[in-house]
Amino acid sequence: MARRRQLRNLLNEEQLRARLSAEMEPRVTFSFYRYAQIADPQAFRDDCYAAWESLGVLGRVYIAHEGINGQVSVPSSNFPAYRDALYAVDFMDGMRLNIAIEADAPSFLKLKIKVRPKIVADGLNDATFDVTKRGRHLSAPEVNALLEQEGTIVVDMRNHYESEVGYFEGAIRPDIDNFRDLLPAVEEMLTDHREANIVMYCTGGIRCEKASAYYLHRGFPNVAMVDGGIIDYARQCAALGIESKYLGKNFVFDERRGERITEHIVSHCHQCGTPTDRQIDCANVACHLLFVQCPTCAAEYNDCCSTECRDFHALPTEEKAQQRTERVFNGQKYGKAMRASLLEKGVARLE
Repeated sequence: MARRRQLRNLLNEEQLRARLSAEMEPRVTFSFYRYAQIADPQAFRDDCYAAWESLGVLGRVYIAHEGINGQVSVPSSNFPAYRDALYAVDFMDGMRLNIAIEADAPSFLKLKIKVRPKIVADGLNDATFDVTKRGRHLSAPEVNALLEQEGTIVVDMRNHYESEVGYFEGAIRPDIDNFRDLLPAVEEMLTDHREANIVMYCTGGIRCEKASAYYLHRGFPNVAMVDGGIIDYARQCAALGIESKYLGKNFVFDERRGERITEHIVSHCHQCGTPTDRQIDCANVACHLLFVQCPTCAAEYNDCCSTECRDFHALPTEEKAQQRTERVFNGQKYGKAMRASLLEKGVARLE
């Protein structure tokens, strides 16, 4: 009888962390995406998991009828074999692999591959929109040259908590926390600049690929995107010895939380206002707010966003379980209003 394929992780977090800590070999962390037509995403997902798990691949991958989007890490000795496995699939042959700036830092604990309606949730329901007809790709020198031209508009197509810690000089950075709402909001912002040169950027290019195609579809003729996103732009700048117009850190969706691109600190502690770009989740898991906190406030508030969360976090487990359903904390998201509120409380020492 044929052995049944294991198609999901069976270890708990403690076991996963122990397994990763025991590894002696450095890992390569990178991202990739490709828009394509996948007839049976679930079957493709299962085949990928079975093949990749044996190579020690860890990470987060989304598969949909419209393509694949992945952020992964792999033991360095297995990187060539994994790259060959990806390129062996027709629609992924030659696909860009965006190697992380801090490529050997711990990033993922397990391999998670999910089937989703879309690889980038966009809220669009337009059968005439073709995502493959995207804007012009710009190299790092081309980006810098265009940014120096008068009238060029630069748009950050990431969530606000990503752009808070790093961005291109002069970029429009909407205070929005999902791509679905970002598309119509940016279109409205650009209504009076339809003929301008518009440069869009995101982490690795996948969101701009779709956004640039969408705005071309909506009648904006001069839309371009940073090829390979912030990750490849930074790599090109370093390789060519040219100035980086991107300042600060590049937010990443893994345990590293961010990669430093330049030494600029462009954000501030939400509690005391000190310049810092240290982003953490509130240690109170009932809150889990993602926010910016300096080391001094981290020590004072035990990695929590407020005295309320700090005190709750310090309670015995049983007491926290009893109170959790009755307590309301900040929640998982913040915007400008939340940041201003935390800073106002922070100046007053959150009492």
